Amino acid sequence: MIRHIQLNKKIKIALFSIFLLSVFTHTTFAQSEDDLKKALQKADEEVRIQQKIFDTQKAQSNQILGEVNKLTGQINTVQKNINAKTSVINNLGQDINVKDQTVTQLNDKLDRSLDVLGELIRATNKADDISMLEVFLVFDNVSDFFQGIDSVIAVQSALDRLFDQIRELRGLTEQEKVRLEEKKYREQEIKAKIELEKKEVSVKQTAKQGELATSKATEQTYAKDLATKQAKAASIRSELFRLRDTGNITFEQAQAFAQDASRLTGVRTAFILGILKQETNIGTYLGSCVITDLETATMKNVKNGTLYTDGIHPTRDLPTLQTVIKKLGKDPLTTLVSCPQSFGYGGAMGPSQFIPSTWVLYENKIAQTLGISISDPWNAQHAITGTALLLKDNGAISGNLTSERNAACKYYSGRACPGTGAAIDSYGTQVLNHSATFQANIDFLNSI
Repeated sequence: MIRHIQLNKKIKIALFSIFLLSVFTHTTFAQSEDDLKKALQKADEEVRIQQKIFDTQKAQSNQILGEVNKLTGQINTVQKNINAKTSVINNLGQDINVKDQTVTQLNDKLDRSLDVLGELIRATNKADDISMLEVFLVFDNVSDFFQGIDSVIAVQSALDRLFDQIRELRGLTEQEKVRLEEKKYREQEIKAKIELEKKEVSVKQTAKQGELATSKATEQTYAKDLATKQAKAASIRSELFRLRDTGNITFEQAQAFAQDASRLTGVRTAFILGILKQETNIGTYLGSCVITDLETATMKNVKNGTLYTDGIHPTRDLPTLQTVIKKLGKDPLTTLVSCPQSFGYGGAMGPSQFIPSTWVLYENKIAQTLGISISDPWNAQHAITGTALLLKDNGAISGNLTSERNAACKYYSGRACPGTGAAIDSYGTQVLNHSATFQANIDFLNSI
């Protein structure tokens, strides 16, 4: 980030040597990068083939599942028919029972009527045996006797008519009973055929369910193979960039954050990554120093124990750093920041290496952009968003290399690139070189 730069001739020569070394390193890496690209193409081809195999198997499973569902639907329909026939048969059985009861009742009524008729016949025969003398002795007059006989004959005639009606009704009832029994028999036959049909469909369903289980098992095997090949391709993608993880963030996550920041600011994704690469190798090197004295700004390198009595700018950055760290609940005596260099102060924070005085200019804007309450320079998403916002303010225009180069130089020193050979200019050139590599890799990944 912005640093006080005090360069002498030896430092310029050293920086130029470092630049040449970086170019040489990039050149030697090109061959392995080509190998990785070939490996990635092969891995992606394997993924495509495996995906096709998996999709075919899944389609087969879905087809079998459809057939199973169809058979299940047929079974359900057949079962409904069986239930309907059972209901009809039960109702017919009830109707037949009613007819049986009716016939029994009619037979009982006929028997009772026959008993009454028998009594009348016996009474009539008895009346025939009475002499005229007995008639005169028993009845007050002869007409009463003959009226009684007429009544018996009338009752007998009525009973005869009743017998005829009962016999007719019983006959009709028995006929209806026979018809119902025949219908019940036919329904039972139909039900038996439906049950046989259900059994046949159930056999087919069981067979198809077995096919489905086998197909699903094969599908799971193919899915595991696909996942393995996808993981292999993802691993090659990560290795392709030769980047280590930043704490819990991978390069792919850093790229995703940079893409989001690009959409929010219009700054090119590869250019944002180029800055991060130049500053901390995408968060690999977040700093090795801690502040040991908050009054004197003394810093210590935790790796080799070196003390820097003037490690961080005492008035511009030290108080601000304490405020930022306190707000985040961190300990200023244990929180890692960048160590000072021979040409500038230390104290830069997080993967984007914001110096405290610059960070506080953007922390609220970052929070508003991301919709959060507090922004954190050590949080990769927050830092990357801040980088994009600063580059935008520095005049970076997506695709315009001159504007991007000047924006990079301002990111480093606060000044535009002055000319070839200067340290600031070298920083801008290296950022563009990193950006070109990232853009090539991004374009390559998008093409396969």
